Amino acid sequence: MQATHNPEVTYSDTVIRQFALMSVVWGVVGMLVGVIIASQLAWPELNLGVPWLSYGRLRPLHTNAVIFAFGGCALMATSFHVVQRTCQVRLFAPKLASFVFWGWQAVIVSAAISLPMGFTRGKEYAELEWPITIAIAVIWVAYAIVFFGTIGRRKVRHIYVANWFYGAFIIAVALLHIVNGASMPAGWMKSYSVYAGVQDAMVQWWYGHNAVGFFLTAGFLGMMYYYIPKQAERPVYSYRLSIVHFWALIFTYMWAGPHHLHYTALPDWTQSIGMVFSLILLAPSWGGMINGIMTLSGAWHKLRSDPILKFMIVSLSFYGMATFEGPMMSLKTVNSLSHYTDWGIAHVHGGALGWVGFITMGSIYYLIPRLSGKTAMYSTRLIDLHFWVATIGIVLYIASMWIAGVMQGLMWRAVNADGTLTYSFVEGVKATYPYYVVRFTGGLLYLAGMLIMACNTFMTMRDGVAVRARIPGVMPAALPAHA
Repeated sequence: MQATHNPEVTYSDTVIRQFALMSVVWGVVGMLVGVIIASQLAWPELNLGVPWLSYGRLRPLHTNAVIFAFGGCALMATSFHVVQRTCQVRLFAPKLASFVFWGWQAVIVSAAISLPMGFTRGKEYAELEWPITIAIAVIWVAYAIVFFGTIGRRKVRHIYVANWFYGAFIIAVALLHIVNGASMPAGWMKSYSVYAGVQDAMVQWWYGHNAVGFFLTAGFLGMMYYYIPKQAERPVYSYRLSIVHFWALIFTYMWAGPHHLHYTALPDWTQSIGMVFSLILLAPSWGGMINGIMTLSGAWHKLRSDPILKFMIVSLSFYGMATFEGPMMSLKTVNSLSHYTDWGIAHVHGGALGWVGFITMGSIYYLIPRLSGKTAMYSTRLIDLHFWVATIGIVLYIASMWIAGVMQGLMWRAVNADGTLTYSFVEGVKATYPYYVVRFTGGLLYLAGMLIMACNTFMTMRDGVAVRARIPGVMPAALPAHA
């Protein structure tokens, strides 16, 4: 019989393959910039006197590249993969999905050019100027149309919990981005926030913390709820708990942002609300962590031989650690010590490198061979090497910053009997120097792991072939060979 070219018989995986590959590429770029700025903190002369390479300009490039380029591409790749498989339909509007891919890459390149040039709104995780901000909103709406359009066409009545998390991430990020992005243009690459003073700070950290809560948590929990059961070949430990986890997390996260503004001009009652909701967040966060880890019940032995599972399960350990540390740091008494110190850097990187990085790497390792017509990655040993190199890097990074942060807080609050400060700020910087060297070493190891992943990905895809997975229940006479 003749080969059929009915577009309804195979999943639309080309855009998934593109996003997965670019996630690896941008991961290398973003982590390389991170290592560069970490080296500048230890050895400031490494900016070479070039304004475009200064810490203040490269730091927002690092955060945007890791969060929105590396993390964003991974979220889009996995969400498009998961929604098709769980809904058993082809991706809605594949051409629009292709627009999302190319548009997102254009935004990333625009950020990579504009931030080193000094074009910035000066808002954490929202530095990009108004033309790029508008482009992000347009692309995000297209992304939402593709994702929810696919769910709307689903062949199964049930909506799997991973899609709940992806859906909440897409809706919340749109809301956060548009409200916090409201600004008055004062030139083609200059604008001013429509909010003033403490209101601007409040809106910014409602956005900033929920960029963590929805972009860096809810979306990646969608990965966790699909790829851990798939890799472990076990059902989710408790589906009921996953639904409770979803609703509790989604409701609570929105209110936690004010804990970033303790001891500021923000009203005290608002700070307290942020603290209380941060403490409540511990319960759903740990419920999700336990649900993911316990999915391995009856399959613990797989951790010995499956490095992809190691990435996924250890990511949950870091998720649990970061979501315990966050509520603890939101307590005003603890925050009085930790605020503005490198303890905050340790906390965010425990979550970013350990939770976000590892669950992404595990999921991409799952995807790449299946998108390349292979049964496995080019080298399982390289995956294992990546895991251990990156894990050692994370431990060095966060341990050095924990120690440095507590030391800084204690030095800054130390006073003599006459009420004068015991230490000058410069003495605090000098005491922190060896820990910055250790942090640089840890970051370098993490980057080395990412380069190992890039090499393994290249070798897997080099002689691979684009495959088109068949939708269950559809039996064509033959499948087209092209992607």
